[in-house]
Amino acid sequence: MAANSISSAIGPSEPVPATRCRFSPIEAGHQWGTGVMSDTFQLLVVDDDPDIRATLADYFGANGFAVTALGDGPALRAEADPDRFDIAILDLRLPGEDGLSLCRYLREVTDMGILMLTGAADSVDRVVGLEVGADDYVAKPFDLRELLARVRAILRRVKTAPAAETVKPEPDDESGFPFGTCRINPNARVLTNAEGEQLPLTSMEFDLLKAFHERPNRVMTRDALLEIAHGKDWEPFDRSIDVRITRLRKKIEPVPERPVYIKTVRGVGYRYDPKGE
Repeated sequence: MAANSISSAIGPSEPVPATRCRFSPIEAGHQWGTGVMSDTFQLLVVDDDPDIRATLADYFGANGFAVTALGDGPALRAEADPDRFDIAILDLRLPGEDGLSLCRYLREVTDMGILMLTGAADSVDRVVGLEVGADDYVAKPFDLRELLARVRAILRRVKTAPAAETVKPEPDDESGFPFGTCRINPNARVLTNAEGEQLPLTSMEFDLLKAFHERPNRVMTRDALLEIAHGKDWEPFDRSIDVRITRLRKKIEPVPERPVYIKTVRGVGYRYDPKGE
């Protein structure tokens, strides 16, 4: 096996029961440089291939991580304290409960960073993975150095960024819910301005507003928004979502050129701030 890369050429391994392996870092307190704490980080690996588990455990252990390697979903759910981990690497294609379900579970119980390992052709699954809470993904076959760099980048964001304030969406009533300077009636799928005048709203625009309303203060990638707006009927590098966001801003923002409700997250996507601050 090459020292710095792993590929699908490893070949299928014989089915094995879920295993739990713990690997201690070679150098405790390993420091990675500016912006990352010098404590030993706890890494969780969930992959049904024992060769991949062992390789990742050895490589990340040699780079200062304390690694726990598990073989499947039940082993993860049996973990007494998942919140102790700083970051998880989840294989998308697991027997039984898949990586998307495990990602959703971890996001409900922890704030850890999550990186998904996916197949090169799993573009839709990558979008769904980001939507359910993954921070990043790496396609197989992958380079171990790139995987390490991406893990470190996630940790820098997770460990240095202040916790985002969670704003509970206002309960819907018969008149709907506020969004920016307007109000949406979800039953009639109608958007009205402050004067009560109905504004034109396409079905896709309504779906986007509803998605933002249900996920306040959460960064949503362009691909995830495209999945909501188009279903599976879109192509890679499709940036029509930016045009739709521009149109929505003209309807709900006080000053569309300086948006305060639907904010751009450079290089990633958009975030809805219900308070418009």
